[in-house]
Amino acid sequence: MSSNGPITIANNNNSDDSAASLESFLVGWLQRQERFLDELISAQAEDCDESEREDLIARVLAHYQQYYEEKSRLGRQNIFLLFAPPWFTPFERAFFWIAGFNPDLAFRLVSDSIHDLTEEQSHSIDKLRKEIRMEEKMLNDDMARIQERVAAPPIMEMARRFGRMLEVDIVEDVSVNDGLRSEMEALVANADSLRASTAAKMVEILSSSQNVRFLTAATKLQLRIRSWGLERERNKQETTK
Repeated sequence: MSSNGPITIANNNNSDDSAASLESFLVGWLQRQERFLDELISAQAEDCDESEREDLIARVLAHYQQYYEEKSRLGRQNIFLLFAPPWFTPFERAFFWIAGFNPDLAFRLVSDSIHDLTEEQSHSIDKLRKEIRMEEKMLNDDMARIQERVAAPPIMEMARRFGRMLEVDIVEDVSVNDGLRSEMEALVANADSLRASTAAKMVEILSSSQNVRFLTAATKLQLRIRSWGLERERNKQETTK
């Protein structure tokens, strides 16, 4: 394919199947997330064993990793879907940064949910925040360069226009090549890696009891945003009847 040639959307049946597969995966994943929330709340009890907390923390982090792996699999089929994923509501997507939550959210959650940080912990978190913001800026610059180099419309606009155009094999009016597709895949992979590493490093700084509160806050927020998004969509459907 030439550098100015059309983008080839992944085989329509494969893309459709992949999107449906992730939607189905997400339903089960969120159900498990709700069960994890119950466990996290129970683990805040004073009589909870330390080893039980550590085991729960590891299982919660592994659960997030499962989502990233499934998301990566779909990204190899149709990267545009990850920038405007139809399995999330518009309200949920409003919180997204490069196909997912901004890593900086972890620091806000810690600030809101943990009030017994030691001086050493506070210093470590401040240092981590500076590191993460530098990496965020680098990724933002990467995304801007991708768009500028090919004179492409904003990535979110491309995603909305073509992420779900699964009934055609070729979209003729988008000047984007396989190299750009690979760069977008790398961009999402690096953003997901930053999200995961931010959480992992935060967990290393916090104690087990603090981690339980941190993960409880993160899980509650995610499920709350999901609930609000679905409620908004139901209200829209009711008003259009």
